[in-house]
Amino acid sequence: MSTWTLACSACDATRDAAGLPSVCPSCGAPWLVRYDALPDAGARSALAGRPWTMWRYREWLPLADGEEPVSLGEGMTPLVRARALERRLGLDTVWIKDEGQNPTGSFKARGMSAAVTRAAAAGAPSFTVPTAGNAGVALSAYGARAGRPVRVFAPRTTPARLLEQVGLFGAELTVLDGHIGDCGKASRAHSEATGAFDVSTLREPYRIEGKKTMGLEIAEQFGWTLPDAIIYPTGGGTGLIGMWKAFDELRRAGWLASDQRARLYSVQSTGCAPVVRAFEAGADRTEPWDNPATVASGLRVPAPLGGPLVLRGLRETGGRALAVTDDALGAEADRLAKEAGIDAAPEGGAAAAALVRLVADGDIRPGERVVVFNTGAGWLYR
Repeated sequence: MSTWTLACSACDATRDAAGLPSVCPSCGAPWLVRYDALPDAGARSALAGRPWTMWRYREWLPLADGEEPVSLGEGMTPLVRARALERRLGLDTVWIKDEGQNPTGSFKARGMSAAVTRAAAAGAPSFTVPTAGNAGVALSAYGARAGRPVRVFAPRTTPARLLEQVGLFGAELTVLDGHIGDCGKASRAHSEATGAFDVSTLREPYRIEGKKTMGLEIAEQFGWTLPDAIIYPTGGGTGLIGMWKAFDELRRAGWLASDQRARLYSVQSTGCAPVVRAFEAGADRTEPWDNPATVASGLRVPAPLGGPLVLRGLRETGGRALAVTDDALGAEADRLAKEAGIDAAPEGGAAAAALVRLVADGDIRPGERVVVFNTGAGWLYR
């Protein structure tokens, strides 16, 4: 049975997990889940025979004893060997972690499954979220699964197919001029006016726990070791933060050797790169990016609340942040389709383009094991 408390990611504040927690009231930083105990290494045998979804790791997740999650079978996405990419770059082993195979077509399904499970159990009457696209689709589906109304706020520049999917699952959609930050203000205002629970990125503590399962999966898929490098497209940053958290917990529990580390690389677009700018400046937090513009809508996040945590994760693992152009990410997404059979979202193309740069810069070398994330299905953007 999992039991947990919440600890502020920036100050010494803690609280119990009851109710519908938002950010730390003392400093406004995100809460992180802190488990009272982690399963020891002997508990790995319990995984045998469990369903091949992210909830096979239930002891690592915020789930009460005997509780059934709000689930659509999310998680346990494949690692697809990218041999053409290996040959082109002179690398030995590159895998694409294809999150486009999740329900609703993206990695957002993981976080929303965990967030909706906890919020529904705590009595949330309805949900609201700002979105660049995929988060809104995922919340719409999981809200429908939980029998709760959903309101989604999206920028007018969001790809039309993503907006159509929101409506398909029965959510109410409000399209606004501006960027996701403007939608976030509208979502919070809607929450205050109606009592809808706001599941904005890192404004509740459980989406990150769902995203954490990407790290748990990689460790299991690598035989309870880690690759040398993981390249992750970063908008709000919960996926990268979640994996960083997962690897730390696995080491502390003895499921990974204490020397097991994966360098984490954050990739953004040159049209919206607040994490890159902060990393290169040696700053410990991001500053808002003016006039964000990129075809990769998931990277169009000008002021990520989780910026300080992303920066810590990059520096503690020996990774870095880098930005690629829209032309480069588009070209690599096209190559993934034609060379590997993966219909990658623009964000997945950005991660592949970052790999090209990292090899050229000497950050990634032949002989290293590399995982590149495709965070969503390309068809949703067309």
